[in-house]
Amino acid sequence: MSTLLMTGFPGFLGSALLPRLLARREGSTAVCLVQPRHLDTARARVGEIEREHPDTRGRVTLVTGDLTRRGLGLDDDGRAAVEGVTEVWHLAAVYDLAVAPALAHAVNVDGTAAVIDLCRTLPGLTRLQYVSTCYVSGRYEGEFPEDGLDEGQEFRNHYESTKYEAEMLVRKAMADGLPATIYRPGIVVGDSTTGATQKYDGPYFLATFLRRQPKVALVPALGDRDRVKVCVVPRDFVVDAMDVLSVLDRSLGRTYALTDPEPPSVRELVTAFAGHLGKRLVWVPLPLRPVHLLVGSVPGMERLMGLPAEALDYFASPTTYATTQTTTDLEGTGVTCPPFSSYADRLLDYMLAHPEVDAHAMA
Repeated sequence: MSTLLMTGFPGFLGSALLPRLLARREGSTAVCLVQPRHLDTARARVGEIEREHPDTRGRVTLVTGDLTRRGLGLDDDGRAAVEGVTEVWHLAAVYDLAVAPALAHAVNVDGTAAVIDLCRTLPGLTRLQYVSTCYVSGRYEGEFPEDGLDEGQEFRNHYESTKYEAEMLVRKAMADGLPATIYRPGIVVGDSTTGATQKYDGPYFLATFLRRQPKVALVPALGDRDRVKVCVVPRDFVVDAMDVLSVLDRSLGRTYALTDPEPPSVRELVTAFAGHLGKRLVWVPLPLRPVHLLVGSVPGMERLMGLPAEALDYFASPTTYATTQTTTDLEGTGVTCPPFSSYADRLLDYMLAHPEVDAHAMA
């Protein structure tokens, strides 16, 4: 019987992924490493999963720990629980574009190093399943390769640079013999069928900005709105793809860009959101750097606009992402990324119906 360890539960991806993994691995159990402050939320989430998926009852154990502490902060019971782990899913990270460098490094880099160290102590380990991000690309000019990493790119924030450093650690461990697969999601949004999400960031900032505008909405054009692509991807595709790819022999040692092979342009995304919100658009060409400086430095400007200055960079990004390896290995599995136009309205409908959700990811 196999046992998997998951970090990042009860986060956005982990909560949806866990029951899929248990369903595919019949008879297996899971140990979830949870920060003490998220333990009540994790218990409630396990209860929800067990009600929705009765086959998972009694198969999930929660242990408290902390990626930033020695030995992952595990107590004796936690260490005993992970001794028999055969598969590690490392999802935990700080997903904040404005994160301070010390915190980003402690969680994203040192935390990943600690997970790798744990993997090396597990004699029955079959694979580390590591969740990175497409944005290890930084401000790379052009199409970023799935197998590429160190391409001389510059980084826009500490989130990007520390996720890059973390993936470098994973790749070094792989070169030293650690069995692993790397997944790089794009900007993950809600479910393509229900619109459900746990946070409103990324493109949702734009929706908030549009909602605060009058009927005729003035929208800054910070780059070529037809050439710049917004690499959004619905959660269900990311979860389905990781679930399927994780058990394929050919996926061992590979890196997958889990994003839309045909992402919407800035114009297509903004037009879709504006149309659903009943806004008429007037584009105002503006240079990125002065606008970024204005929004980031003038008190109250970010709150007024409904988006942080750091988010502006992604609406003028010069990067697209190769997805050939992902598409090829998913061929025949029935898992494909739905086009943005097929679910854009559902994202906004959910946002309008659930104002209690905010822009903050679990940290």
